[in-house]
Amino acid sequence: MNKKNVSRRELLGASTFVGVTAMGALAAPPVMAQAPIVIKMQTSWPASDIWMEFARQYVERVERMSGGRLKFELMPAGTVVGAFQVLDGVNDGVIDAAHTVPVYWYGKHKAASLFGTGPVFGGSATTMLGWFHQGGGKDLYRELTQDIMGLNLYGFYGFPMPAQPFGWFKNPVASVNDVNGLKYRTVGLAADLMQNMGMSVAQLPGGEIVPAMERGVIDAFEFNNPSSDIRFGSQDVAKNYMLSSYHQASESFEFLFNKDVFDDLPDDLQAILEYGVEAASTANTASAMDNYSSDLQKLQTEHGVTVHRTPKEILDAQLKAWDQIIPTLEADAFMKKVLDSQRQWVERVVYYELMNSADLALAYEHYFPGKLNLGK
Repeated sequence: MNKKNVSRRELLGASTFVGVTAMGALAAPPVMAQAPIVIKMQTSWPASDIWMEFARQYVERVERMSGGRLKFELMPAGTVVGAFQVLDGVNDGVIDAAHTVPVYWYGKHKAASLFGTGPVFGGSATTMLGWFHQGGGKDLYRELTQDIMGLNLYGFYGFPMPAQPFGWFKNPVASVNDVNGLKYRTVGLAADLMQNMGMSVAQLPGGEIVPAMERGVIDAFEFNNPSSDIRFGSQDVAKNYMLSSYHQASESFEFLFNKDVFDDLPDDLQAILEYGVEAASTANTASAMDNYSSDLQKLQTEHGVTVHRTPKEILDAQLKAWDQIIPTLEADAFMKKVLDSQRQWVERVVYYELMNSADLALAYEHYFPGKLNLGK
C-alpha cells in the first residue's frame, strides 16, 4: 500500500473539524421546518370555469417561486362570499386574497369600470394593461382604492383579455333595431352602454347567466370568452354567437390582497406575490389563445353554433353611445382624471401600434382563403 504523508497542520485541522462537528451535533437543538404561510384566496368564478385554471396557474407559480413558504387555499365563487363580494371579503379580512375583475365592484364606485370595461378610445387590453403599468394607471388605482375609498387592500393587474364577444342571441342581430328592447346580461359601464342602445340590462355573476336565460329573465347575454361560455352551457340556450364589440374591449384580472396580510410578509414574499402576477399573465395569455380558439371550433362543429361578426352598424352605435356616456362620467373629477390619462396614453401608443402593425386579416386571407367572414 502507498502511504500518504500528512502534515501536522492537516492532521490537527481534521481533528478539530471532527470535534467541533461532534460537539455541534450534541449541543444543537433540533431544527423544525417552518410551516408555510397559507393564503386563503377566493375567486369570482365557478369551480368549472377556465378562469379557475388561470387562477391556479398563478398559485402554482407563486408557491414554487417561494420555495414552499407560501401555500394557497384556492376557492371558487361562493365558498366564503359571493362572486361580487370578494372585494369586501378581502377588505374586511374574511379572505386574504381574491382573483376577480374590477368591474365586479362597479357598484361601489363607477371608476372601477375604467380599470376594466371603459371606453378605452381604441386601445386593446394589451394597450390598457400597458397604461396601468407605465401610463399612470397604477397610481390612479391606488388613489381610488386607498385614498378615495379607504380600502384596506392592494391590487395587481395581469392577463390582458381579448375583446369580449357581443354575446349570445336566440336570433342573429343585424341592426340596432334588432337589439332594442332585449333583456341583456352584462356588467359595469357596459350596462350603461347597452341601456343607451335600448336594452334592458341585468348584472349577474357568471354562474347565474344560463339559468336566467332558461327562465326568460334575459333574452341575450355576454360573459367573456368561448371557453367560459361553452362550460356554462351557453350553446344549450342560444345558437347565435356574435363576436367583436366595444362594450368590454379591454379587461384584465385583478389580484386583490388584504393590506395587513400583505404587509406582514417579508419583502421577498411580497415581491413574489406581486411579480407572480406578471408570470401568470404570460401563462394565462398562452392558455387563452389555445383554449379560446379550440373551444370556438367545438361550438361550431359539435354544438351547431353559428358564429357571426357583429355588424358595423352596431359597432358604430356602441361608439356613439360611449360618446354620450363619457361626459356624464367626466362630471366626477377623479373619473375625468383617469379618462384624460387614458386618452393621452392611447393617442400616442395606439398610433404606433396601428401604423406599425401588419394587416393580419390580409395575411390570414392569403394563407387560409375563404375562412374569414368579417361582415360589412
